[in-house]
Amino acid sequence: MDLQFTPQEEAFRAEVQSFLKEKLPKHIAQKVKAGQRLSKADQDEWHAILNERGWYANHWPMENGGPGWGAVEKFIFDTECALAGGPRVVPFGVNMLGPVLIKYGNEQQKNYWLPRMLKGEDWWCQGYSEPGAGSDLASVKTTAVREGDFYIVNGQKTWTTQGQHANMIFCLVRTNREAKAQAGISFLLVDMNTPGVEVRPIRTLDGDKDVNEVFFTDVKVPVENLVGEENKGWTYAKYLLTYERTGIAGVGFCISALAKLKVVAAKAHKNGKPLNQDPLFAARMAKVEIDLENMKTTNLRVIAAVAGGGVPGAESSMLKIRGTEIRQEILSLIRRAMGVYAVPYIDEAQYEGYEDAPVGLIDEAATAAANYFNYRKLSIFGGSNEIQKNIISKMILGL
Repeated sequence: MDLQFTPQEEAFRAEVQSFLKEKLPKHIAQKVKAGQRLSKADQDEWHAILNERGWYANHWPMENGGPGWGAVEKFIFDTECALAGGPRVVPFGVNMLGPVLIKYGNEQQKNYWLPRMLKGEDWWCQGYSEPGAGSDLASVKTTAVREGDFYIVNGQKTWTTQGQHANMIFCLVRTNREAKAQAGISFLLVDMNTPGVEVRPIRTLDGDKDVNEVFFTDVKVPVENLVGEENKGWTYAKYLLTYERTGIAGVGFCISALAKLKVVAAKAHKNGKPLNQDPLFAARMAKVEIDLENMKTTNLRVIAAVAGGGVPGAESSMLKIRGTEIRQEILSLIRRAMGVYAVPYIDEAQYEGYEDAPVGLIDEAATAAANYFNYRKLSIFGGSNEIQKNIISKMILGL
């Protein structure tokens, strides 16, 4: 198996690098590299720039408004984007719902919703998890009862990322309470401005309120917002999760974080010497770099298989586990490198325009702890790592 990029793929990499150098707004890249929070306006601005180039929905077919990239091009773009300080594209619309509509939606739904995604007219969030149905997603209890031309929705979703910005939410709802768990679920598109929808923020460890609870009380949803067939939503949910886990290893983000770690370890000192010369700390840095190189090779092997017509199975679960563990370890080492200077919590430092002197004379100290705490979620979302291990044990070991 050839894991080297072809001349055409290297030419594409150069095109991506040139685009990022010219079009990626400096103020956005600076915030990403500093670990600061992005506003909705920042993300809308970046999405519009990508859409103008035709690269926003970069894994959509050309007939649906995408560039028709394969797995290799998407990997190259995502990696180069992360290295340049480009924000992660908000995935819920173009990366998750879009592919579901392309495969399972009717023509009316595709013609209406897909162009609105590309133009940024709708901001989508994901209504999957519930207080009693997180990893056990088939246990969702939010109900949708059909009454004439509407479904009446009641229930609660939780951990709804960026729900505070969203005007639309795609939900798993139970439409048959008599059928076995997976058989009674439907996939519904809900306008969050409908009476009866309430969004309540959840404050996370880093002080942010980027995840939410969403409550539905007698919410009327038109039947034309049902995707596919009633009670077949589990099929669409599983298909969506394959896209949620695509690239979830975050190779580019790990490479970028490792580069930051090396800078920090050279600035910080222990016993009068740079921290990167401390044997114990240097050993942990070396181990995580080796792990990252191994993961990158595995990721390329999976991409090569997909490019050759294969379909990733348990490999995507392996990449999810290792990618999140590696990124968490790098962020942990960055925080450890700061020592006591990572302790102060300065909320203002999370936002653009903060100009106070850096804590401990290391610029990265102000956001090190907040980023460490925030990204503990990496091993939970997209299917917790424990669930991914169950998938691997069933698919490979037959347990």
